[in-house]
Formats: sequence, C-alpha cells, structure tokens
Amino acid sequence: MGRGKFKGKPTGHRNFSHPDDIASGIFTRPRTFKQEVAEEEIEKVSEEEEVEEEPEKRKGTAGIIEIENPNLVKAKNVKAKDIDMERKTEPSRREREELEKQKAHERYMRLQEQGKTEQAKKDLERLALIRQQRAEASKKREAEKAAKEEKKKKLETSKSANK
Repeated sequence: MGRGKFKGKPTGHRNFSHPDDIASGIFTRPRTFKQEVAEEEIEKVSEEEEVEEEPEKRKGTAGIIEIENPNLVKAKNVKAKDIDMERKTEPSRREREELEKQKAHERYMRLQEQGKTEQAKKDLERLALIRQQRAEASKKREAEKAAKEEKKKKLETSKSANK
C-alpha cells in the first residue's frame, strides 16, 4: 500500500548472494574496469562490421517507402574555397527597418533644426509670442519704475518747499 510522500526508513534493501548462486555461476558481481573496457572494444568491433553491412537505417515507414518531400531542405556543404568574399550579405528585415527608422529620425531632426516642420513652426510662433510678452512686461516695469521715481522726486521737492 502506498505511504504517500515519505518513504519508510529502510529505503534500499541489501541483496546478499546465496552460496548456491555463487556455485552455479548466476552470481552477478560488479566487473572490474579492465573487463568492462575489453567488452566495450569487442562490442565496437562487432558494431563496425554491422554498420558496413547495413545501409542507412530510417525510422518508421521512411525506410520502407521512398518519399520525395519538396519542403525538405537538405544541408548544403559549402567548402571554404567556394565562398565568395566580395559578395555583401544583405541585412535582415529587422536590421533594414531599424536603419530606415534611424535615417527617418535624422532627416526629421535636420528639418526640425531648419524650422521646416509643423512642430518647429509652432514652437517658433510660441517663442515669438513669449518674447513679445516679455518685452511688453519689461517696458511696463520700466514705466512703473520711472513713475515711482517721478513721484519720489515730487514728494522731495514738495517737502523741501514746505520747509
């Protein structure tokens, strides 16, 4: 019966070989490294012989039926001496769009500096209006200052006349 998430304490059981198994040769003892290497070499040699005998193995029905798939693209092996170094690679669609976007932005900024875009014209009109308002405000302040000084002079002259 399942115990849920946790296992009981002896998680692994030890396997002891019985003397009868050892005597009969059924006993499976871990092999030494040298024995494993020797067996692997024997397997490699036998596999190489099998590979030479059998042509290409294909999975499923592909080995039974020859299919010409027009969408299947086979890898082309291009040699280094066949490569044309003078031919330039074309940029990808994203790279090309990025370059176009940068050029359009630069063009817009040049026109903006020259004052030929609608945004630049609006900005220049706003600037002219602000300059005009500031000029009028400064004239008004000068006039008030002059009037204040005039008033002061009149008070001083009237005070000196009264004495």
